[in-house]
Amino acid sequence: MSHAIYPSLKDKRVLITGGGSGIGAGFVEAFVRQGAKVHLIDIADADAAELLATLKGTTGTLPTYHHCDLTDLNALRATIDKIIELEGGVDILVNNAANDDRHVVEDVTPEYWDNRMAVNLRHLYFAAQAVIPSMKANGGGAIINLGSISWHLALPDIALYQTAKAGIEGMTRAMARDLGADNIRVTCIVPGGVKTPRQMRLWHNPEEEARMLGQQCLKYRVEPKDIAAMALFLASDDARLCTGHNYFVDAGWR
Repeated sequence: MSHAIYPSLKDKRVLITGGGSGIGAGFVEAFVRQGAKVHLIDIADADAAELLATLKGTTGTLPTYHHCDLTDLNALRATIDKIIELEGGVDILVNNAANDDRHVVEDVTPEYWDNRMAVNLRHLYFAAQAVIPSMKANGGGAIINLGSISWHLALPDIALYQTAKAGIEGMTRAMARDLGADNIRVTCIVPGGVKTPRQMRLWHNPEEEARMLGQQCLKYRVEPKDIAAMALFLASDDARLCTGHNYFVDAGWR
């Protein structure tokens, strides 16, 4: 697979949430290879350390890791403020972090509801809120939110995850309208069934993999690099008129 080079991404200041593993790690590697200044936020210290070790010596610059629990909004704001102080601003925010733990409707408590919204929806809004002033001051920016094909397909046993992901698409459209006058673009990537270590370990057994491929138009597994390729385009100047919409990377899963 060839990789496009976007000159407009060189030296851009990029913040990626949940960048230690899975799709997030794919984003980190892709933006680093473009010559961007990448900061990742996560609580997965071991995964992040492994990622940085893998990238060392293979790219011109290394990303900077920040340990932060995204459900702690005070800690999130303090971490982003630190990144802005270090870099002078954030040009690109990739709101990636999420968790698709399974549950059944009857078992959901108000406490679990609040936790799932905090993990899958709330931090995206407040991360965006934290970077918007620096984007405005620097003449614009790009916010890329991660949605999910799950609610479009009504997949079972993840009602709260799907509720949050549906909300992200609505938030994307609303923010794109509110921030467009400041040249801040807000988009949403909707991944299909992505082949990550976590998904393969927990959910994507051979039977599920065969079912997904059977429903996809293209008979290839979607990988983190495929999602990252879309993110690079949406973050670049080539996508200067792309905002307020969803961009599916799902191999045509219907």
